[in-house]
Formats: sequence, structure tokens, C-alpha cells
Amino acid sequence: MGDDAAAPAGEVSAAAEDTVAEPPQKADGADASNTEASDDATVADGDDEDPIEGEDDGVGANEDGDAAPVAATPPMSPVRMALICGLAAVLALSGLVGWLGFRAYQAQQAKDQRNLFIQVGRQGAVNLTTIDFEHVDDDVKRILDSATGQFYDDFQQRAQPFTEVVKQVKSKSVGTVTEAGLEVPESGHGSVPTSAEVLVAVTVNTSIAGQPEQAPRAWRMRILVQQDGDGQAKVSNVEFVP
Repeated sequence: MGDDAAAPAGEVSAAAEDTVAEPPQKADGADASNTEASDDATVADGDDEDPIEGEDDGVGANEDGDAAPVAATPPMSPVRMALICGLAAVLALSGLVGWLGFRAYQAQQAKDQRNLFIQVGRQGAVNLTTIDFEHVDDDVKRILDSATGQFYDDFQQRAQPFTEVVKQVKSKSVGTVTEAGLEVPESGHGSVPTSAEVLVAVTVNTSIAGQPEQAPRAWRMRILVQQDGDGQAKVSNVEFVP
């Protein structure tokens, strides 16, 4: 004990320096464990940084990560192509036939309407020029039944005095249409007209009781024919032209 206490200070200092200079050695197993733990932590950190790497992005990748090839559309068979073309041709032809049929029907309707107007104009001229004092009431009624518009109103107001004059002079007249046609045909290609002016040439034979037989007279009348509210063609105006 006395010797230890009496040891020189220099020796104690040298021993202390040796102890500090040489750090304690770690066990081999501890070093390997720390290294593996560090590597695992690094891998875990890498996984957190890119969580979607390697996932399916909807493109259709295979197991190696390459894009899956898209299946090619098979070409249309000649039979199906011919069927489609034939169907399109049939539809186009049907539309054309329908349109032509409608145009022909419309043209026929317009022709029939014009012929009707001419017929009504002819009959109107006959009604106005064929008056018998023995049947004057029926003659006047026939004129009114075939009239419309302003002409109907005017003739209705004059019907009573006209009837009295015919009965008083005991006159008879018979009109015969010699020619009739549309003076102003309706414009439009194939459109159905709703009115027309008919120019009528009529020959009138008149006899009055107690007077000599009169020579036939030739009259020309411009008769406006139009459809009334019920769609019937009637006389709406009458003019005598030279």
C-alpha cells in the first residue's frame, strides 16, 4: 500500500492516457446487428418515399413491367359490308320514291283544284244567265247556294226586286258556256291553289212574253272562285268584261 501511494505522478498520467487512447472494442455480433438494422431502416425509408412504385397504372403492364399489347380489331367481312351498303341504298331509294310520290300527288291535287275552279266558274255563269220566271225562286236560291263572300251579300240584297221584275215581264233566259279557262292561275310549282279567276264566254238566249224573239247575246264574265270556310269552292265575285 505504501508503495502504491508513493508511486510517481508521471506513471499515473501515462497509464491514464493509454486507457483513453484505446476505446473499448465492440463485439462482432453487435456490429452485424447494428449494420443490418441500419440497412432495414434505409429500405423502409425508401418504401415510404415511393409507395406506388410497381403498382398497376391501368395501362395493362405484364409481370416484367412492359405494356401489354392491344388486340387488333378484326377487319369487317365482305358479307357484312355488302349488307350495310345494300341497306343504305334501299333507305335512300325509299326516300327518293316517297318524295317523288308526294310531289306527284301534290301536282295532281293542284290540277284537280284548278279544274274544279273552272267547273264552278262555268256553273256560276250558267246560273246567272239561266232564269225562268216560272221557277225564279229556285233559280235565285241556286245562285245564292253557289255564292260566298261579297257577291253573296250583294246578290242577297237584290234577290227580291230581281225576282219581282222577272215575274212581271215573264222573261226566260238560257245561258250556254262556249269557253272557259283560268285567267290568273295560281303561282307555285305543284302548290294547291285556294282561289282563281275564271274567264267565261257565254251565249245567252232571252225571250220576253209579248215581244219578238231576240238575237243571242255574247257575254264575257270574269268570275272569282275561292274556297269558303267549309273548304267548298264558290263564286265570290262577278264582273262583266267587254
